[in-house]
Amino acid sequence: MKFTKMHGCGNDYIYINGFTERIGQEKKPELVRCISDRHFGIGGDGAIFINPSTEADFEMEMYNADGSRAQMCGNGIRCVAKYVYDKGLTNKTDISVISCGQIKYLQLSLKDGKVNMVRVNMGAPELVAERIPVLLEEGGKVGKKDKNDRCVIGRPITVQGTVYKMTCVSMGNPHAVVFLDNVADLKIQEIGPYFENHKCFPQRINTEFVRVLDRHTVEMRVWERGTGETLACGTGCCAAVVACVLNGLTFDTVTVKLLGGEIEITWDRENNLVYMTGPAETVFEGEC
Repeated sequence: MKFTKMHGCGNDYIYINGFTERIGQEKKPELVRCISDRHFGIGGDGAIFINPSTEADFEMEMYNADGSRAQMCGNGIRCVAKYVYDKGLTNKTDISVISCGQIKYLQLSLKDGKVNMVRVNMGAPELVAERIPVLLEEGGKVGKKDKNDRCVIGRPITVQGTVYKMTCVSMGNPHAVVFLDNVADLKIQEIGPYFENHKCFPQRINTEFVRVLDRHTVEMRVWERGTGETLACGTGCCAAVVACVLNGLTFDTVTVKLLGGEIEITWDRENNLVYMTGPAETVFEGEC
């Protein structure tokens, strides 16, 4: 099986061409677990199969490192765009990619004939608890965005005896955003699994720990369900900026500083669309 290792701000995946590599669906979870292992495999935060699609230009079939299927990955979809253009699967610089029924539209920027930056229309953020999904705890406030909606904005959650305030957003996958005064010293390996598997989150959760630097800039660490801490999370950046705006902490366009680099997020609130712009890079190719 031929593969390409790629990353977006250090969020790395193993990319497999589904046009040419024929792998049975029942074999994929175990294959992904094996090749994602950083000691005994290729190493990555998971694997992404790039497949043909009748609904979009391409399909992104994404798996976490533990072999579980994931709905969306902002860094991953940017790398899909680079893969299909750089390898000649398309000559278009505006493409569509579908993942778990969600179609995203991407604009590719080129340098020396190769894709180096990608802007993605990530669609509308979902704020209704039942649709994220989040099970509401008693005693919290329902968000004021819409009285008919059950929004989770600045709602308390108790994790390992500590009360945090979270804002929950789905960007095609579920996120809980927590604001802290210090993320550099956060013991994320200890607290991350307890957020991920908290009873409030029936499908587990991706958790963003965010420190606001100013109204244009935040720094963030992320614990991804099924993987653990990653160097970046594109959908997490989108969710974090939406949460920042909802809590009155930043402007609508924000640079998110991650362990692996920077991603720019804009929430076009008039049209209720979130745009993500960031890099995509190839690391190496191989065969296993």
